[in-house]
Amino acid sequence: MTRGDHTTTDHGDRRTADHGDTDLLRRCVVVGGAGAVGGLFAGHLLRSGAEVLVVDPAPGAATGEGATRSAPAVNVASQESTAGAPPAGEARVLRGDITDIGPELAEELGRADLVLLAVPEQVALAAVKQVAAAMRPGALLADTLSVKGPIADEILAHAGNVEAAGLNPMFAPSLGFAGRPVAAVVVHDGPRTRALLRLVESWGGRAVRLGAHEHDRLAAATQALTHAAVLSFGLALAGLGVRVAELAAVAPPPHATMLALLARIASGTPEVYWDVQSANPQAAAARAALADGVRTLAGLLDGRADGEAEFAAALGGLRDLLGPDLGFYRDTCAGMFGALPTYEPPYQPGPTTSTSSPVTTER
Repeated sequence: MTRGDHTTTDHGDRRTADHGDTDLLRRCVVVGGAGAVGGLFAGHLLRSGAEVLVVDPAPGAATGEGATRSAPAVNVASQESTAGAPPAGEARVLRGDITDIGPELAEELGRADLVLLAVPEQVALAAVKQVAAAMRPGALLADTLSVKGPIADEILAHAGNVEAAGLNPMFAPSLGFAGRPVAAVVVHDGPRTRALLRLVESWGGRAVRLGAHEHDRLAAATQALTHAAVLSFGLALAGLGVRVAELAAVAPPPHATMLALLARIASGTPEVYWDVQSANPQAAAARAALADGVRTLAGLLDGRADGEAEFAAALGGLRDLLGPDLGFYRDTCAGMFGALPTYEPPYQPGPTTSTSSPVTTER
């Protein structure tokens, strides 16, 4: 049995969350809730009526990015009782280390209906055993890791008394849930797991159930391969020695779109993109497939007499790959190109720059 194939795999329904769901998930602990992903979940749980405790080791957790951006935070230490609830819409904050659980944090974990680990992979893997031991039977342990195989194995080994599910929002937290997919790997199903997935859909997300191995295979294709293609494009541009100002002056929509993707990744946090490439065991195969694709394309253009016919056949194969979705993505691309803003480049062709030769570009 391949790692992760033991998890539940189906597509569930798309019901709207009701009052019973928030009753099942009344007390929620979001570990790493001062970060972007944890804050996304903490804020939505608060707005759904849950009591939220943000646990984070960062000194600035109470005023950091995330849940506290959309709802004020109340420091646990400032309350007369850790069991006391702050005013509606406010998250409590407890500074703590989930890999070294003290008595106060253990008490909070034992009361929780949901403990969500929105932390780096190594922290989550190190925490699973003691977090599960502190939780009451039947509570829900969830994570937001981008790789699901190792955490599913750890849960199966050490968290048999709790429900368990992994969520992976397939989008940047700043974009929000509306209309976007959330991969869901259910390891130990139950009423609280189903309630959480209904909440995600009530927030506008599309919960897509996958096995752990299937998740990692698809993430390698949708994230690792895509990022590798954009990063390789950027590295190739750097190798060509062209300036972006020169490119932008004449860039057709496909190139402008690639520059925009490159700018988005280059502006991001390096650790996030490093994790996508290094943590997923199937990412290396995705990068190898990308390199094979470039070599295959080069082989079609090596001057052979039948090269053009083979090139046309390759495009036909790609149309077959897209299948019935070809029209949707073609029209989506046309809409994206139509929405591209007009770029007014600071670069102007100099007197030695030739502009007399016609340039054929794909629109």
